[in-house]
Formats: sequence, structure tokens, C-alpha cells
Amino acid sequence: MKAIILTLLLTASAFAHAPGEKLESGPNGGRLITATDPRVEFFVTPDRKVQFTFVDAAGNPIAPAGQTITVTTGERSAPTKLTFTKTNTTLLADQPLPSGTAWPAVIQIKVTPDSKTITEKFTLDLATCSGCKKPEYACTCAH
Repeated sequence: MKAIILTLLLTASAFAHAPGEKLESGPNGGRLITATDPRVEFFVTPDRKVQFTFVDAAGNPIAPAGQTITVTTGERSAPTKLTFTKTNTTLLADQPLPSGTAWPAVIQIKVTPDSKTITEKFTLDLATCSGCKKPEYACTCAH
């Protein structure tokens, strides 16, 4: 059991942003994913639902078009796969995150139906950063 816990901790820490790495923030204060065009913000709402907001080059929100996203998170032994519904300005998860405060997250984004899937991995840590006061998954202070 100790070996499993150690493996999970080491694996989860590999997904966290590196010390000194400063992440960009999106319009809602979430983590900005810059590997896509348009860029997209990963944000956890107060009711624990993941919300994606696409942004233009100036950082202004734009309506989602044909993008599709899946998120896999939670316990590795029983992962939760989130699916999303398009709203006027976002893609919003159909269900809240599982209970707890930190899990590895795998985000798969297709900008168009014919595009290559872009995969982002990080620790979805909801604890508050002592430096920037944002959730750790969206920390911008490079502590």
C-alpha cells in the first residue's frame, strides 16, 4: 500500500508546474492553456464544475465553435471522465469534480473535428496558493 501511495504522489508531482515556471492566467483567474489556437482557460467554478473559456490573442473571451474537450481526473483506480456542454461563452462540465482537493488531470482538446488532439497534464490542486492567492492549479507567482 505504501508503494502505491508513493507512486501516486511522485506521479502527481510530475504534473505540477515546475518551481520558477510562471503560468498565464485566463479572464476568470484560471489556468491558461497556450498549446491551442485559440488559447483556452481551465477554470473550476464555485460549484466544482470545470469550465473552459476560449480567448483571443488579446485575452478576451470568444464563443466556442467546434472544439471538443474531455477531462479525466480523480482517483487513478476509479477515474472520473468529464464531458462538456456548450454554453454561449464556455464549455461547462456536465458534472462536478469528485470529492477531494488534488488529483492528476489529463485534458484532451480538439480545436476542430479534423485537428490533432492536444493533451495537457497537470495536478488539479484546489488548495489556495499562499503567494498569489489563486488555486494552486492556476498559480501565477512561480513559487
